[in-house]
Amino acid sequence: MFQLLFLVIFSEMAVIMVLSFKTPLRKLTLMVLDRVKRGRGPLMVKTVAATIAVVMISSVYSMMMIQKRWIDDGSANPTEQILMVKHLLEATLMGGVLFLALMIDRLHHYIRELRIRRKSMEAIKKQGPEDGKSGGSDKVKALEGEVTTLQAKLKQLESDLETKTKEMDAAEANAVALRKQSEGFLLEYDRLLEENQNLRNQLESLEQSPSRSGNKKNT
Repeated sequence: MFQLLFLVIFSEMAVIMVLSFKTPLRKLTLMVLDRVKRGRGPLMVKTVAATIAVVMISSVYSMMMIQKRWIDDGSANPTEQILMVKHLLEATLMGGVLFLALMIDRLHHYIRELRIRRKSMEAIKKQGPEDGKSGGSDKVKALEGEVTTLQAKLKQLESDLETKTKEMDAAEANAVALRKQSEGFLLEYDRLLEENQNLRNQLESLEQSPSRSGNKKNT
C-alpha cells in the first residue's frame, strides 16, 4: 500500500511540474484532464477521493486510540509504536495525495480559464481597430457637423450684433439731434421772451407819453 501511495504522489508531482511549464506534454496532459472531467470521470474521482479521506480519518482515529492507551497505561510497547508509525505514514501520504489532487484540479482550471480569456482578448484586439476606425469616422463626422452648426450660430450672432450696433448708433444720433433741437427751442424761447418784454416796455412808454403831454397843457 505504501508503494502505491508513493507512486501516486510522485505521479501527481510530475503532473504538476508538466502543467507549470509550457511544453508539448502540457497540451497532452490538459487533453487527458479534460477527458477525465467529462462524463463519469468526476464521479469516479470524487468516489476515490472520498475513499481515501475515509481511510485517512480511520488512520487518524487509530493513532488517537493508540495515544490514549499510552496515556492510560503510562508506557508504550513496541507493537503499538510500529502501528503508530504505520498509521502516521498512511495518514500523511493520503493527505498528500488529496492535497496534490486538489492542486492539479485548480491548476487545470486556472490554465483553462487563462486560455479562454486570452482567446477572448485576441478576438477583442482584432475587432478593436475595425470598430475604432468606424467609430472614429463617425465621431469625426459628428464633430464636423457640430462645428458647422456652431459656425452658423456665430455668423447669426455677428449679424445680430451688427444690426443692434447700427440701431444703437442711430438712436444715439437721434438723441443728439433732439438735444440740439431742444437747445435751439430754448434759445428761441428766450429770444421771444426778450422781444415780448421789449414790446411791452415800448407799449408802456407809448401809453405814458400822451398822458404826460395832456398834463402839460392843463398846467
